[in-house]
Amino acid sequence: MHAHDAGAVRHAHRDLGPGLGPIEVLDRQRREEREQLLLSAGATLSVAAGDRAVPEEPDPIRTCFERDRDRILHGATAFRRLAGKTQVFIFPDDHQRTRLTHALEVAQIAVAISRSLGLNEALTEAIALGHDCGHGPGGHASEDAFAPYLVEGFDHALWGADVVLAPLNLCSQTIDGIRNHSWSRPAPATPEGEVVSWADRIAYVCHDFEDAVSAGILDLDALPDAVSRCCGSTRSAWIRGFIGGVIDGTTAAGHVSMSPEPAEALAAFREMNYERIYLRPESLRQGRDVVAVLQALVEHFAEHPDRLPAATDGSPTEGSGPLHRAVAYV
Repeated sequence: MHAHDAGAVRHAHRDLGPGLGPIEVLDRQRREEREQLLLSAGATLSVAAGDRAVPEEPDPIRTCFERDRDRILHGATAFRRLAGKTQVFIFPDDHQRTRLTHALEVAQIAVAISRSLGLNEALTEAIALGHDCGHGPGGHASEDAFAPYLVEGFDHALWGADVVLAPLNLCSQTIDGIRNHSWSRPAPATPEGEVVSWADRIAYVCHDFEDAVSAGILDLDALPDAVSRCCGSTRSAWIRGFIGGVIDGTTAAGHVSMSPEPAEALAAFREMNYERIYLRPESLRQGRDVVAVLQALVEHFAEHPDRLPAATDGSPTEGSGPLHRAVAYV
């Protein structure tokens, strides 16, 4: 079906409803001005084309961080591949999370927090969508599998920021947030990056428990008392409680943080997940199997580099060794 002819323009629907009033086009410069007026002190402001490794011309409509978000969504093969990468369970059914659904949930939680705190939503969303693009197949076991083959080891956050997403020429603040989203890394340089660090933990703690219940590994009685007392007994209540904890803690402290009671509940929730889900014998066995398979693939392609495709997702330079190229492909 073609668009409907309406004279000077075309309509998607013939029975188009009431029209809009006078339209004020909010181009990039107008919205940058609004950020200066509306965002909180300390929030990251969008500026022209942004701070990029390779300078670019500004987009007339989108801010620099909106462009980053769009590049990850539309241009990052690694982002689309998250749909085939497990979150926790090696053989997820269609009711369980993948790395892609995890990234989307992190983005929703992070943007909700940033919006309430008056931070830059587009930067927050870009970091959240890109934060796990460096993950290999099979969850965190892939880090154990790949680390022996690289002098610097393998950290999914660094690999995502410095290798996989490097061709997108993202802004330095976006790259920093992706590189440092893990709690074991240095603090992100922006409050938006710190929000994503909290949102990542909130998301995986809540949805991994829900997936474990769905898979019959746990039942709801395993929910720590600290969580039910602080937040409630449903997924929406947990997420709402932890989001509120970040908003309240940040408001009180003046920097991104979580109030004590929900922070203790989140810690108890995560500790239970480790004991009952991540470190259960079946999970550890699956992890060992993943390591064996991935290492066999890396060694095969390192020994037979002619079998690698012309370009890999990591786009290693021509000077990269065979192991680096094999890891990038696998």
